[in-house]
Amino acid sequence: MTNVKSTTIGYPYIGENREWKRTIERFWKNDLTETELEQQLKQQRIHNLLKQEKLGIDQVTVGDFTQYDRVLDLAFMFNIIPDRYKILEQSPSLKTYYAMARGSQETVACEMTKWFNTNYHYIVPEYTGEKLSLQNNTLLSLFNEAKEVLKNTPKPTLIGPFTFSKITKGYNEQQFAAYLVQLLPLYEEVLQQLVDAGAEWIQIEEPLLTQELSDEDLKLVQVIYKQLAENVPQAKIMLTTYFEGIPQYEQIVQLPVAGIGLDFVHGFKENSQSINQFGFPNDKVLAVGVINGRDIWASNLKEVSQQIDAILQLVQPKELWIQPSCSLQHTPVTTASETELFDVLKNALAFADEKLEEIQQITNYIKEGKWTNPQVIQDNLTNLQNLANHVSRNNEEVKNELNALTEADTKRGVPFETRLEVQQKLLQLPSFPTTTIGSFPQSAVVKKTRSDWRKGDISNEQYEKFLEEETLRWVKIQEELELDVLVHGEFERTDMVEYFGEKLKGFAFTKKAWVVSYGSRCVKPPVIYGDVQWIEPMTVKETAFTQQHTKQWVKGMLTGPVTILNWSFVRDDLSREKVTNQIALALRKEIEALEAAGIRIIQVDEPALREGLPLRKKNHSDYLRWAADAFKISTSTVKDDTQIHTHMCYCEFNDFIDPIISLDADVISLETSRSHGELTHSLKENPYPYGIGLGVYDIHSPRVPSVEEIATILEESLVTIPVQRFWVNPDCGLKTRGETETVAALKNMVQATKNLRNAQLINQ
Repeated sequence: MTNVKSTTIGYPYIGENREWKRTIERFWKNDLTETELEQQLKQQRIHNLLKQEKLGIDQVTVGDFTQYDRVLDLAFMFNIIPDRYKILEQSPSLKTYYAMARGSQETVACEMTKWFNTNYHYIVPEYTGEKLSLQNNTLLSLFNEAKEVLKNTPKPTLIGPFTFSKITKGYNEQQFAAYLVQLLPLYEEVLQQLVDAGAEWIQIEEPLLTQELSDEDLKLVQVIYKQLAENVPQAKIMLTTYFEGIPQYEQIVQLPVAGIGLDFVHGFKENSQSINQFGFPNDKVLAVGVINGRDIWASNLKEVSQQIDAILQLVQPKELWIQPSCSLQHTPVTTASETELFDVLKNALAFADEKLEEIQQITNYIKEGKWTNPQVIQDNLTNLQNLANHVSRNNEEVKNELNALTEADTKRGVPFETRLEVQQKLLQLPSFPTTTIGSFPQSAVVKKTRSDWRKGDISNEQYEKFLEEETLRWVKIQEELELDVLVHGEFERTDMVEYFGEKLKGFAFTKKAWVVSYGSRCVKPPVIYGDVQWIEPMTVKETAFTQQHTKQWVKGMLTGPVTILNWSFVRDDLSREKVTNQIALALRKEIEALEAAGIRIIQVDEPALREGLPLRKKNHSDYLRWAADAFKISTSTVKDDTQIHTHMCYCEFNDFIDPIISLDADVISLETSRSHGELTHSLKENPYPYGIGLGVYDIHSPRVPSVEEIATILEESLVTIPVQRFWVNPDCGLKTRGETETVAALKNMVQATKNLRNAQLINQ
């Protein structure tokens, strides 16, 4: 072994205090000029780089920082800009970039979907036949910037051509070759410029290689990397994979690249078996992702070191790099601020900075053959054992409830057709009932009042009075808009998962454990560290209060068990199925309490159902079985005339209709505003047998859709959705929108629905 290095695939760009988010949003509000924006972002980038170097990382990565989304960065850099944005300006600038990300009053945003099975959402590249070109090599600029401040040469990173081309939409099968012919030379140009600037290594991320490739796709990968090697022979490429093992390992490790990065956390079993069977080329660098880049738990350093020792017993690569399993952007920045967590839990946590310290410890061990500080290893084992033995992980009542579950707990009493009849008789809703997904704008006043209450600056009574007044104000707004089914607005909720976790046993909460969900939207996932248990009603008070003050029906609003799981940091000592069933049993008690309080429409949101899918299709069925069962465990005990809704957003539904049907929900609301045509086509081929609410406008954009725009979506959807099962709603919650735009958009939505009703009456 000639050398061992520590490195990263990527590092969180938001900052410990979300400095990045605040800077971006100030620019959107015109509080910063473009020059000021760039100055502040540069300061943040350099701070991140120097901190990683200080933590002992030998080879710091650049290109993991973005102004919104890294996939969008690449598309924009390659001039993959749909024609509709050309009305904004002649030469694309940040105005065009952010219009693609967020939309503008003139045009809708590009589609957004989840990055593999994570909770991060990327902007989908949309190719409309435009001539591709390298507009500006921003990666080169970032490399040169980093080179000026770091001691060692940084490693630039970019998403690879195979993954990027496959996630691009807009071309058909016949156009793909022409698209790739344009795309590859741009990658070559980027690589050559980086080599000329002194880049010693270039990381190319190809997470799609962890999926089972067809023979045709495998040949395509081989052609791509053969061409890059021939046309930019000086480029030392570290081909990096993550989120799983590599099925076609034998072929991939023979690609003409200088190094291969493998995930030895989520892909440990498969990659280990492949190395054992096929070895590893001794003329390539092996980068081992041994620290989990997607969770917050401290690694068992002794176990990890033994895994690496076992690998080195089988192969002797040219060099060994120690790194996380994937980019650390999926983890918070540091545990340093988490002073309020109890010691047993905090001592068992590791965020991005602590994971870098773990990498340094392991790197030093591999170099020296011994631990430089044995006490650190002993403390590590003690901390992990203390949490395993904690009373929170040994709740006998929860264990007994889990063991008592049977198949009957996953079934509604009667079929949907019977339920629909009794629900319509009770609810007496008009055709095309209008509603919202749940949340209304959380204004600065709402946020400040909640913050004042949490800090003790106002009393419980003052806070409750404020919540009641805000709820009643929005009840009046909804009534004036003539929405058919109302919601209470969720003004008491910080987050759709955190709120419930605060009221259940087994959850802990952090001060600054923020991660990016999409754009500047950051979330602070709760930590499921112990057994989950319902204690008392969580939403009944606010929902029943709202129902008492309107003649319209009010929906109860809950987050589903799988979403709570997937949007939390989850304990790693139990199977995810068991943890989800614990949550489902807790939610069942909440749903029963809502029903007892007279709430007859209850929405159990599952927007994260699909993101938990294993990347391999062969593993889908088992996950989908227990995920659907957990939803039904939550909802199966209600009366036939209690209507269960669910909601999903921003994921590919074309191949996901059957799992949605298996939930047996009476109504589902879906995102369609950015991908309406695709969903309509899918529903034609795979009709949905329950009620369905189309998300008729994009709430992630500040633009207000016209009545005509919404009407077009509604009319086109009549082809696939029967009138008696057709609901109308925005595509997601309205928490992040302003009040003025929210009211204007809902007003247009209701008017478009009224027009449709009138047209239906005329045609009858």
